[in-house]
Amino acid sequence: MTSITTQQIHGTPKIVLKQFEAIVGKSGVLSTPEELIVFECDGLASYRNPPALVVFPKTTTEVSEIIKVCDREGIPFVARGSGTGLSGGALPTDGCVLIVTSRMQQILEVDLDNQRMVVQPGVINTWVTQAVSQAGFYYAPDPSSQTVCSLGGNVAENSGGVHCLKYGVTANHVLGLKLVLPDGSIVDTGDKIPETPGYDLTGLFVGSEGTLGIATEITLRILHSPEAIQVLLADFTNIEAAGATVSDIISAGIIPAGMEIMDNLSINAVEDAVGTNCYPRDAGAILLIELDGLAVEVSACSQQVEAICFRNGARNITAATDPEARLKLWKGRKAAFAAAGKLSPDYFVQDGVIPRTQLPLVLAEVEALSQKYGYQIANVFHAGDGNLHPLILYDNAVPGALAKVEELGGEILKLCVRVGGSISGEHGIGADKRCFMPDMFTAADLETMQWVRHAFNPKELANPGKIFPTPRTCGEAAHAHSPAFEHIEQF
Repeated sequence: MTSITTQQIHGTPKIVLKQFEAIVGKSGVLSTPEELIVFECDGLASYRNPPALVVFPKTTTEVSEIIKVCDREGIPFVARGSGTGLSGGALPTDGCVLIVTSRMQQILEVDLDNQRMVVQPGVINTWVTQAVSQAGFYYAPDPSSQTVCSLGGNVAENSGGVHCLKYGVTANHVLGLKLVLPDGSIVDTGDKIPETPGYDLTGLFVGSEGTLGIATEITLRILHSPEAIQVLLADFTNIEAAGATVSDIISAGIIPAGMEIMDNLSINAVEDAVGTNCYPRDAGAILLIELDGLAVEVSACSQQVEAICFRNGARNITAATDPEARLKLWKGRKAAFAAAGKLSPDYFVQDGVIPRTQLPLVLAEVEALSQKYGYQIANVFHAGDGNLHPLILYDNAVPGALAKVEELGGEILKLCVRVGGSISGEHGIGADKRCFMPDMFTAADLETMQWVRHAFNPKELANPGKIFPTPRTCGEAAHAHSPAFEHIEQF
């Protein structure tokens, strides 16, 4: 596999650079060190590696032509949207071309009668709901970064969010895709109807993290807005009681739109940062519960949920039904990751999943690991589906701190697997967690996945070195390419 170096690009013009400029124009290509440093990482800023070039296509045809150049010249490429990913999925590999879809921001079609929308990958998550809310519709998947994250990245990582408990993750809301494969060919998968004949290539592509190609058009399912919505905030003296309440609510046959837990550390961080004045600072944990549906259903379920919370030791419950009050209750949760910056110079976030019934046990184990390693952990998570987001607080300026924090994060992921869970719920594997894949999958499992990847990506040019383990260790994600893909300088 060939790659490009900055030495090859700067100075005398290079033929590859000229080819990309011919496709997207000079303003659509970045090549100087000052420009490239902006794109050296995604939301997992602990790992950095600048690309050789950055290109900004605006159409499917331009994406296809860019990838054809990469295929012809043997140049690796990495897709990137808004760059909010938290697993290093958009981390550039050595000598790669970074294909940034942030200029592909058109909503191509709105079909309210059939509850469908077609968008380009650079469309921001919240724009979908904003486009149809006046007509009484919304888009359910809502990552905490939804005001800045793009749909292409949501598709690549199979993002979730608060409402994934009741409504599912991105895969449950994508009906079809227009794809550019790693050889530059353009294919359509799925359709505007829920089921189509043949292999489920749409389902295969969602969550493939850019290793099978790039989505340039996305057909989304939109939903009717519910008749009634109520948000409950219950506070507890300890986080284990909040976790037990989650299991009891589901066991009672109630499926809220979402259930979120924040611990005391997170509560005080968000109050310091955004000042909601809704979260009691002395609470061991708060549980946010959103109920939606018919008004009579929401009213009945609310009474049951309140009774369950009090049985499990809730001190107080606050209820909100009007939009402004609901938004105020959610404001702190949506700002939790950003607020963690108030607590520490740096933090490392993980993304494991566990069975709901294991919440009390696992939370206690996470606290024990925090004590063992000597790093505070702020817990913010999608409690309804057991998707944990422990934020490990540390100072990257301290020598060796990142390595210890990575080790601690790995122990949390292994704990999730041991209790019957997963190493990722919505952030993906990327460069960060690939070394933990053997903890969850057998060698035969991983080989089968590689067969699929090679069927679409036989030259290993699309996002090389991501998802699957290599001989490298977990602390070397900054060098995301595999030794098997060492480049040969040919330009």
